[in-house]
Amino acid sequence: MQRFQYYIDGQFLDGEARFPSVDPATGKEWADLPEAREGDVDRAANAAEQALYNGAWSKMTATQRGKLIYRLADLVAANAQKLAELETRDTGKIIRETSAQIAYVADYYRYYAGIADKIEGSYLPIDKPDMDVWLRREPIGVVAMVVPWNSQLFLSAVKIGPALAAGCTMVVKASEDGPAPLLEFARLIHEAGFPAGVVNIITGFGASCGAALSRHPKVAHVAFTGGPETARHIVRNSAENLASTSLELGGKSPFIVFADADLESAANAQVAGIFAATGQSCVAGSRLIVERSIKDEFLTLLKGKAEAIRIGAPLDMATEVGPLATRRQQEHIAALLDKSLQSGARLVTGGHRPGGEGYYFPPTILDCDGVNSPSLVNEFFGPVLSVVSFETESEALALANDTQYGLASGVFTQNLTRAHRLMKGIRAGIVWVNTYRAVSPIAPFGGFGLSGHGREGGMAAALDYTRTKTIWLRTSDDPIPDPFVMR
Repeated sequence: MQRFQYYIDGQFLDGEARFPSVDPATGKEWADLPEAREGDVDRAANAAEQALYNGAWSKMTATQRGKLIYRLADLVAANAQKLAELETRDTGKIIRETSAQIAYVADYYRYYAGIADKIEGSYLPIDKPDMDVWLRREPIGVVAMVVPWNSQLFLSAVKIGPALAAGCTMVVKASEDGPAPLLEFARLIHEAGFPAGVVNIITGFGASCGAALSRHPKVAHVAFTGGPETARHIVRNSAENLASTSLELGGKSPFIVFADADLESAANAQVAGIFAATGQSCVAGSRLIVERSIKDEFLTLLKGKAEAIRIGAPLDMATEVGPLATRRQQEHIAALLDKSLQSGARLVTGGHRPGGEGYYFPPTILDCDGVNSPSLVNEFFGPVLSVVSFETESEALALANDTQYGLASGVFTQNLTRAHRLMKGIRAGIVWVNTYRAVSPIAPFGGFGLSGHGREGGMAAALDYTRTKTIWLRTSDDPIPDPFVMR
């Protein structure tokens, strides 16, 4: 059993309790983890506040902060393979994906290292004589970051990077499911030379750790990635400290294919959009909306590609789909699939859990045309694609927007004017046209509706970790008149 510690105030600690982590490929315990509770949360938040206002971090220039973030980026790049193997072992995400993604995570830190000394204030042309007025941007304060198990090093980078650039300090809560890579990442924070208390990384359960963190009086902002139900608890908890929130909550992303699309390209993008990461992606293109005239042809193409996917051990570079992260998730998918089939959806391929050890589930396609299927409304967070068809562009748009979510969407068409109409009409934070799942540190990422609010990525994310201070300076040497003397 590998043993991990959490990281508070520059120290690696065992915590008040311990719990095991399970390897999703085998269903067996493989690591021993520290369980943070309310006392640990309090210590971490106090350390972050101390570092923010009184420690070496508070005295650093923005350029000095940027250099530390650059150093962290280099360490992430140098340790990418080790981190990838840990993430694969602890979450079941295949090694070919974790290797590529974590190598790219270094670029996110480099981007925000460059932004650190470019967060500018402004001078206001005020309407009063003998006054100069400026706006300063200052760190928003101590930030609580709650990160899920899927793509955790990426989903933490899009929070930690901009928050560090803005000068904030933070307490990062890794998910109790698969936190090992984020706990190991703490060693890179330490090695990079960040002052004690700037970044604190813990893990633990929602009731004893997450709730205490999101309502802690020292926390000024909560950045959360996860599901809407947990987000509601976080928002309620934030009423205690009046912390602001940024929420990225996943979705039921529409993937629209018109008859004039390059069908091979669209099929490859759809396979990547729903079966990559075993479907455990917040932007999974889980609702295929395909023009009726090509539906059968396109489904045949997709079925062949889905059935050719190699399912196997996640540490094998030849594997294309690995296990789900938890048995709980496997059971959730199986139950929702059963309800969808009972509602009249037709199984095109997949759907049957394989025997043997591990939390595997095959790539699955459901034909839901003309059926009010639960699979069209509820998020599987797994490798299940639901299919409906349309006749007209307006019908396709209505189907795309028939959801409470609004994170991502895809449109495949060769008609440029149609693409522009759909870009405007789709209610989602991201619209990919003739591509899918593309991300960049330069581009903001976030959703509408139940997919949350706030943006991660780009300059906008760094500004979200600041607050403005208005400075008034009177420039006249004349005495201020007595306000109670009538003239």
